[in-house]
Amino acid sequence: MNLRSQGSLWTLFILAGLAAAHGGHEMVPEGEAISLEPLDAILWVHILLMGFAFGIIFPLGMVLGIVRSRWHVPVQVVGSCIATVAYFLGHAHKGRQFGPNAHHSFANWLMLMLIVQVALGFYLKLHLEKGGQGRIRWIFVLAHGVLGKAMPVVSWVQILFGGIAALGFCQGDHLGQCAAHFIMGSAFIAYGILLTILLLVGQYWLRRTGRSQEFFDSLIIAAWGCVNTFTEHRWGGPWVHNDLQHTTMGIIWWCAGLLGMWLSRSRDGRPKRNLIPAIVIMMTGYAMSAHTQTLMISTMVHSVFGYTLMGAGLARVIEISFVLRDQPAVSMSGTDPDSFQYLTPFLLCASGFLFMGATEEQMELLSNAGVMHVSYVLIQYSFAFLLFLFVNVLLHIYAVHAWPNGPEEETEGQGKYTNVNGINGRARSQSETQRIHDAEGFELEGLISDEEEGESSSMGPKRSLDEELGKEAH
Repeated sequence: MNLRSQGSLWTLFILAGLAAAHGGHEMVPEGEAISLEPLDAILWVHILLMGFAFGIIFPLGMVLGIVRSRWHVPVQVVGSCIATVAYFLGHAHKGRQFGPNAHHSFANWLMLMLIVQVALGFYLKLHLEKGGQGRIRWIFVLAHGVLGKAMPVVSWVQILFGGIAALGFCQGDHLGQCAAHFIMGSAFIAYGILLTILLLVGQYWLRRTGRSQEFFDSLIIAAWGCVNTFTEHRWGGPWVHNDLQHTTMGIIWWCAGLLGMWLSRSRDGRPKRNLIPAIVIMMTGYAMSAHTQTLMISTMVHSVFGYTLMGAGLARVIEISFVLRDQPAVSMSGTDPDSFQYLTPFLLCASGFLFMGATEEQMELLSNAGVMHVSYVLIQYSFAFLLFLFVNVLLHIYAVHAWPNGPEEETEGQGKYTNVNGINGRARSQSETQRIHDAEGFELEGLISDEEEGESSSMGPKRSLDEELGKEAH
């Protein structure tokens, strides 16, 4: 059977699954999101297989595709097979039943995206370039690459939808705060992952942009602050609960973001590090640590979340000011980052998990179950450790394939924002050199002891300091 026939069979097979209805809605009590039965074994297998396919295999296949590894196609085929089996298991389970939810609706679009991705992969593997196909091949290559890189992000969203649907959360009045927690938590995790990418494999790209890292950080902070300023409160209505605190946090973000962008360039236009994004992170952590909650466990989890954010901001300040001393990186290749530099992105990932796990319904569930906040925080940190490990593994795979012989290191002085030879990198003139020698001579003249003068005279005729400096200047 050739590749084209295989692709057609896979397409028909998955489309048949998409046409199947997700029954069981009639078993859900009225006004509830889920039935009272527990999750059965089939649904647990569905969860594990989908998590393995979309959470591990497809991101790994994406990286292998970027580096054009021969393992890209086998890995993606295995992931597609597992995802297809898991999809049908999700429609065959008994036990707990679910009402209409985002996870079910989004699953069809996700599988359709997978079908298109598989079809594009088979088409490109056939290398059809006769007629006009060769001229339009780049379109399919671009589409295949975009869909492949978007798959981890879309998969993350669907995994979150799955967890929410399994517990019947984020319904009715809980939808707003639930969405805020998961969006903001995911944003912190994404920020940590992006910082890790820049740390390990992104320094060359950052250097080519001609911008400092804080410019992009401040730009995102300012944009996010503008959104929060006008979305955290229903304008025209009364100020309720924590509307004022959330809105003022949005205001400080865009104010600080504008300042951070301005300070990210020196007077001569060179990229320059600054501490504004780190200060914003610390202030956000402080605000969240003092966030008043109705349940004690919720207050404690929010406090730990705030402390974690403050730790991330403080670590960033120490990294820029004392580890890097305002330089862009320890090494442009990212092969030898300082161990301290891993702290900020990890703490951002941990804070993201803590915030996503601090919704009202989750806190109420834990409180009713008698779970202490310490145990819950340790579990969230465990998730952060595993995710950070996986991100580092993927970046390692990318680096060893992209630079099999190791990236070329920059020569001494390259990649730095300052130049020791002169102001703004230009060479010193003869007059500047003379003035420097005169200043050094003036400073050293009073420090020469009589003993040193005696030693100098015993070795030969003594020359005046002015004569020496005049000779050096010429």
